[in-house]
Amino acid sequence: MQTIGERLEEARKRKGISLREAAEATKIRGDYLLKFEGNQYDINLPEIYVRGFLRTYAGFLKLSVDKITADFTALGHPAARSGPRMPSREIYGRMDLSVASGPSATASEGKPAPAEEAAAPEQPQPQLQPLRRMPQPFRNNMPSTSIPLDVILKFAVIIIVAAFLLMFLGWGVKEFFFTSAKKSQATVVTGEITAAPQAIPEQTIMLTALGPVDVQVKQEIDGKIIYRGTLATGDRIPITKRGAIFITYTAGKNLQIEINGRIYGMPSTGYDRARIE
Repeated sequence: MQTIGERLEEARKRKGISLREAAEATKIRGDYLLKFEGNQYDINLPEIYVRGFLRTYAGFLKLSVDKITADFTALGHPAARSGPRMPSREIYGRMDLSVASGPSATASEGKPAPAEEAAAPEQPQPQLQPLRRMPQPFRNNMPSTSIPLDVILKFAVIIIVAAFLLMFLGWGVKEFFFTSAKKSQATVVTGEITAAPQAIPEQTIMLTALGPVDVQVKQEIDGKIIYRGTLATGDRIPITKRGAIFITYTAGKNLQIEINGRIYGMPSTGYDRARIE
């Protein structure tokens, strides 16, 4: 009946894989696998680890895990009850596992060994140096440069708020200058009125349509609308006013005002309102 180690080694060789490949696939140290195949289970680890390694290795080699575990349990104290096998001559990595030849190995072929040599004590097993573990990749030793998600969210909120503030500030500046310019254009200077505030004289101005335009004329002093209508191209409408008036128009480019023989254009070309003194 084959031992556990013989079954493990035979199954591995039948699959055509080396100890190195088996160690990489099972994540078990190669020197442990070599000892298992040599029926050596004293690897300075608790028995639960040894049993777990055997189950993993047997499962990898497609052997009966329960059978291997039962045979291992039956050994009781594996290191004492199952004698070590002679190490394999297989080369694992850079380590030659061949047994150094002794005097008995160099005996002449075909000549039986003397009785003294047959009874000689067993040669000591070669000490297997554990495979040197390679260091982890350099990138694993690098400090982590990942930024926490909460920090990213805080920066995003700050950037969005700053963008809105800049937009609001720009709109305020634009509105201020645009309104100031609009007010300065909406005032038509017609000269100083020297009449006494108590008696504001009437004055007649002429509205001339250069194209279709809707016009409303409202007196500032009492809020009275003194004209509202649509002017066709070429229409001329006289307006009698007292003091300043507001003229609201739909197309400033189509409207002119004649005051005291002087002609003035509207301050804007589209829809707007102008104050005339």
